[in-house]
This record gives sequence, structure tokens and C-alpha cells, in this order.
Amino acid sequence: MRNVLGRLVTDLSKKLSVHAVAALLLLSAAASAYSAPKTVLVLGDSLSAEYGLARGAGWVALAEQKLKDEKIDAAIVNASVSGETTSGGRTRLPALLDKYKPAVVVIELGANDGLRGLPVNAAQANLRAMSEAAAKAGARVMLIGMRIPPNYGRDYSDKFFAMYGSLSKEFNAPLVPFMLDGVADKTQLFQADRLHPLAQAHPTILANIWPVLQKTIKAK
Repeated sequence: MRNVLGRLVTDLSKKLSVHAVAALLLLSAAASAYSAPKTVLVLGDSLSAEYGLARGAGWVALAEQKLKDEKIDAAIVNASVSGETTSGGRTRLPALLDKYKPAVVVIELGANDGLRGLPVNAAQANLRAMSEAAAKAGARVMLIGMRIPPNYGRDYSDKFFAMYGSLSKEFNAPLVPFMLDGVADKTQLFQADRLHPLAQAHPTILANIWPVLQKTIKAK
């Protein structure tokens, strides 16, 4: 009888040890997940890809530094490509989501669609598909809007600008209405092509984006 009781106590101790170890492992994994920095994926065009600028001078690099300065535990992956359209971004996004598993996806696309006069409904459909893919992957979507000159008529440019607000409401996505606010009307802040801002304009661009970006990261 004494031997039986001894075996029961030993078995119970072993089970408790296994459960204790399992609990510690779970707590360790949770702590690691909690301490891991959030990944912010920026999917943009030349305005975010530092076209014509020295590396580190664009708004994305400035945002990275601001995250460090304010001790916000997040890392930015800049997947922006000069010349990118909404169609190109839609094609590239699934692989980026799979690779980086971002907490936040910042979509800064559409300017090249607008400059080429591509159909607004097609650009909107691409932005919608990207927003849906990001949301399905568990990421918070943030949109950065753009205005374009009325080269293709006022109706086209108005519809183009309005699509960002419409998508923002549809997906409850934070929105920066116009990233070049305070820059677009100052020709001295642009490169010779009159399309791409100089480095000295990017702090203003970041000032337009940062309040929304900071809030989005903290909310996620």
C-alpha cells in the first residue's frame, strides 16, 4: 500500500512538473511576442522611395528615426518602388504580407495612376483589394491620399481625390488626406521635374503623416 501511494505521489509530481514547464514556456512565448517590435509595411511609389534623394532623407526614414526618438516599439519596412501603380502594388502585396507579417500596412499609391489618367474606378478597386488583403492578414490599414492637377478635367481629379475618403470610410482605415499639404503649392520645394519634392520638403510631409501613423501604430 505504501509503495502504491509512493508511486501516485511521484506520478503526480511529474505531472505537476510537466504542467509547470508548459506554463513557463507559454509565458515565455507570450513575453517574446509582446516584446517583439511591430512591423509597419509602407507600400508606396517614388514619393516614399526617396526618388532623387540621398538615402535617409525621405519621410519614411525620418519616420523611422522619430519612432526611435519617441521610443515606440515598431520597425518600418519600406517596400516602396518608384513608378509604382495601384495595380503593381496589388500584385506585390501578398508576398510582402507573407514575408513580413506586418501589424500595420501604409498604402501610399495612386499618384502614378492619376498622372497617367487611368480609370479612377480601377485604381479604387486595386486599393480596395489591397486593403482587404491586409485586413485578412490581420494588419491595420492606413491610407495616404493624393491630389493631382486637373490635366484630365476637374471631374476626374475630384473623383480621384474622393476615392481615398471613400475607402477610408469603407474599411474604417486612418487617412492622411493629402501627403503634400503645405508642399504642393511651393515650387521651390520640388526637384527639376516639378513632381518629386526635395529633401527639405520631407519634414513637412512627415508632419502631415506622423500624427495619423503614430496613432495607428499605438492603436494596433
